[in-house]
Amino acid sequence: MTNQADATQGRRRPTAGADTPRGHEVEVLISNLLRIGVATSLVVVVLGTVLSFVHHPDYLTSPKELERLTSPGAAFPRTLGEVIAGLRDLQGRAVTVVGLLMLVATPVLRVAVSILAFIHQRDRMFVLITTTVLVLLLLAFALGKVEG
Repeated sequence: MTNQADATQGRRRPTAGADTPRGHEVEVLISNLLRIGVATSLVVVVLGTVLSFVHHPDYLTSPKELERLTSPGAAFPRTLGEVIAGLRDLQGRAVTVVGLLMLVATPVLRVAVSILAFIHQRDRMFVLITTTVLVLLLLAFALGKVEG
């Protein structure tokens, strides 16, 4: 279906929205994407936490060491290179950071999938709006910086 004027009735025909079978499929796809993204990131964060405690069992017995891990100045990887190096060494902190990045990326991916759905539905206005949202999200990530 398109969002063009119906010549015989003088009305606009609706686009494929949530009330159509295809619209429902898109909603289910996006819902599953969000669920899977959040669940996967949770598993990765838990795995990173477990790895941290396996590599540093003193976190379980020494409150001072645990406080060092959880303090705001804790040495978590802050750059992509540090994350990759930490993953190679199976560092729990690096794995936890990957899980958190996956959690942040999940709604961004949802916006990207929405753009594809709107392109498929030929809804140019929502393609433009959603693309603008995605560009602003990516720009915010690119311009953001870590305080420390």
